[in-house]
Amino acid sequence: MRRIEEHPILEIPERTKVAFTWNGKKLEGFEGEPISSALIANDVHVFGHHAKDASPQGIFCANGQCAQCLVMVDGLPKKSCMTPLEEGMVVESVEGLPSLPESDDVPGMKEIPEKEVEVLIIGGGPAGLSAAIELGKLDIGTLLIDDKDRPGGKLVLQTHKFFGSVEDSHAGTRGFEIGRILEAELRKYPSVEVWLRSTAVGVFSDGVVGVVKEGTYGKVRPGRLLVATGAREKMLSFPGNTLPGVYGAGAFQTLVNRDLVRSSDRILIVGGGNVGLIAGYHAIQAGMEVVALIEALPHVGGYKVHADKLKRLGVPVFTSHTIVSAEGGERVEKATIAGLDGNWNIIPGTERTYPVDTVLIAVGLDEVNEFHRKALEFGIPSYSAGDAQEIAEASAAMFSGRIEGLRIASSLGRYDGEIPGEWENKLVVLKSKPGKVVEGNIDDREEGVFPVIHCKQEIPCNPCISVCPVGALKTERDEITGLPYLAHPDRCIGCMNCVGICPGLAITLVDYRKDPEHPIVTLPYEVWRERVEKGTVVPLTDEEGAVLGRYPVLDLIENPRFPGTLLVKFRVERAAAKKIAGIHLQERSISPVGEYEKALLPDDAVICRCERVTAGEIRNAIRSGIRDLNQLKAVTRAGMGACGSKTCRPMILRLFREEGVDMSEITDRTDRPLFVEVPLGYFAGCEEGDDDE
Repeated sequence: MRRIEEHPILEIPERTKVAFTWNGKKLEGFEGEPISSALIANDVHVFGHHAKDASPQGIFCANGQCAQCLVMVDGLPKKSCMTPLEEGMVVESVEGLPSLPESDDVPGMKEIPEKEVEVLIIGGGPAGLSAAIELGKLDIGTLLIDDKDRPGGKLVLQTHKFFGSVEDSHAGTRGFEIGRILEAELRKYPSVEVWLRSTAVGVFSDGVVGVVKEGTYGKVRPGRLLVATGAREKMLSFPGNTLPGVYGAGAFQTLVNRDLVRSSDRILIVGGGNVGLIAGYHAIQAGMEVVALIEALPHVGGYKVHADKLKRLGVPVFTSHTIVSAEGGERVEKATIAGLDGNWNIIPGTERTYPVDTVLIAVGLDEVNEFHRKALEFGIPSYSAGDAQEIAEASAAMFSGRIEGLRIASSLGRYDGEIPGEWENKLVVLKSKPGKVVEGNIDDREEGVFPVIHCKQEIPCNPCISVCPVGALKTERDEITGLPYLAHPDRCIGCMNCVGICPGLAITLVDYRKDPEHPIVTLPYEVWRERVEKGTVVPLTDEEGAVLGRYPVLDLIENPRFPGTLLVKFRVERAAAKKIAGIHLQERSISPVGEYEKALLPDDAVICRCERVTAGEIRNAIRSGIRDLNQLKAVTRAGMGACGSKTCRPMILRLFREEGVDMSEITDRTDRPLFVEVPLGYFAGCEEGDDDE
């Protein structure tokens, strides 16, 4: 079994076991968890084989955006990542085209219920929850719907502490805890109704939004619509990109941090933005090996403190690198990377192949904004917030939701004030990209006690300032994006609050008071407790992950104010004290396997996962003169599959650019009236489980 039974941050809840069958084999899972998670927990990674080429199919997005995880459940095709497990379910793999049960019954049309609301919010993540809270404060009738079993969106998946400010965006608090805080706040307002496991499937010209709530279709007619549906992950084109074991990073976090399934043993991460960096950290927390993180740019795009956390733990970070291919039979068995030159071409001879069972793709996000665009087309008053408006951090999404909530209230005549200017300003700051990396000034002092700041990049974050009881710390220019520094060294009392709260684990405390030649260094630590028991000798590193020496653990402190963060003390030499920044865990580096022989042809990469259309087929169509995505779909079937081209469209457009086509010549796809697959019987009023569905 691949269950996570202990975790340094997450509590393991009590859950009810249920029995089900997979292709006739009896298995166990937990009631209510997604079928996909139950299967992977039982070490089942292949969910079927494609009708076109018998290629193995497994999970990819774990968010209902693709149809890669399709299985047969009690005779009906279902997305396994969105279908809760129940006692006695008969689950089978899809081999070729699914066969549906025969039925001579013709369903009778039933009346579809319609609900009128002042405001409908699609999406219960940080933006949707924050908007609903503002509307609730004004007693505005609001319905918030979300397709998951709990509110919070991507906050549910985040075990790391958030950046930003303590008072505005709960900086220093872990993401899943912020989700609970927002949910508890929302419960105070009776004018807000929440529907979970409820999926918006389409926006229609008569002003109605179609919603499937736990297997029943209904219509919602909103006075105002707020789309806070978040983002979907981008995919890369490379041979082997659809093998089971090639995940979106969000899918990986869903399996590991929400469903507590140890999906992988050895991982390669592609993409050096915050999503990829954080996913690597989450993997190590869950006891998995990360062989490397690669980034095509000459530098990581995420926060330096996130990259430094991985380096200190022993994860190699390779910039100016790309993935060449993933290889394996029924799932990923190895992956090859290579260096890139200044023109984005692979440098011959730099290829390295690593033995891995998982490749995490974290190369950016696209807004899930089709509901908003279609609503505007039909004249429905619609607003967007969070990633559906612009890709940014969750702290920015909270402010975005608050602002849009007040805008909606104003449009309804229920709020006559101004949008607070400081909210707008803070939203701009929280959306800002990381600043340049600068050399930090380490204090020359070697007496007393004081924090050492290992944060060298301007990012919107200042919780260390908020928790200092003596005001010893400040940020440059007194701005949230300014680098923190020790403004008043003599004030420090060694309370370690700044060490415990720092989201980047980028502050240590050095204490010279008892023995100036062998000062005590206190480090923050959030990974495997058994590796730092008192007396254990562990390697300590500098900011960039270089090992400075091995030292025994002197003591451990658990401050209930900062749950999950251990404060680990070491006695070290004076010369090393202010350089030490982290604890090295992955001491055994994973070496490439054998010689890399020959790259698979890039044209073999699959672009359209649903219809198995390759890059070569699409390039040939482009070279034949096709400039219309609808014509391309008719000729190649690219974009014709169940996901509605959510995954392949960005890659198709990229192929047009690579072929030198002027993008103004391209005619975009015609959006389908439905954005999510729905059994046709639902529109006749049938409910899930009806014999005539």
